[in-house]
Amino acid sequence: MHILLIEDDDAVATFIEKGLAGHGHSVDRANEGRQGRDMGMGKTHDVLIVDRMLPNLDGLSIISQLRQAGVNTPVLILSALGEVDDRVSGLKAGGDDYLVKPFAFDELLARVEALRRRQESIPRTRLKVADLEMDLLSHKVTRGGQNFNLQPREYRLLEYLMKHAGQVVTRTMLLENVWDYHFDPQTNVIDVHISRLRQKIDKEFEQQLLTTVRGVGYMLQDPADA
Repeated sequence: MHILLIEDDDAVATFIEKGLAGHGHSVDRANEGRQGRDMGMGKTHDVLIVDRMLPNLDGLSIISQLRQAGVNTPVLILSALGEVDDRVSGLKAGGDDYLVKPFAFDELLARVEALRRRQESIPRTRLKVADLEMDLLSHKVTRGGQNFNLQPREYRLLEYLMKHAGQVVTRTMLLENVWDYHFDPQTNVIDVHISRLRQKIDKEFEQQLLTTVRGVGYMLQDPADA
């Protein structure tokens, strides 16, 4: 897993980082609230571990702001406050689990892994990259409040790119997963559809989301994550 740890106590953070790394997980760390919130907005992490008491912006405010921004990454709250009311306020703010300090690392690891399993079991019905959104149930696609009418193949292409946001998608991957070809038809069908899609989702906007990785393929990415 790729985990974001927002913790200002160096000893606690080092303890958690070493433990998670020892189990094969990668950890990004923020040691104050505003930095942690901004890193969490990137939506590149599988789980967030958030200390409740932080400099500049407290943990519950971080979680509330992330939820208001549409970030649904699972959150484990760490806190020395362990009363029922404390736990309830943490969960109401948008936390998914609550672990009281001091804790055993094995319990933290088990809770983090449980949050990840729970997230994987929930089917996604909405995709979001920057201000580009796709509703998988209604097939509605919007950016900045503007609706787009996509042809079926354009929709399928965009869906695949959004599900792989931040990753380079090769032409072979697109042929196999969007066109159901298991051979190269030696046509410019991909280029044509990419061009049409770019005209619709990028042309009228200052920030370009769909880029060509020359000689490799294409990538849909939030510029803030670049």
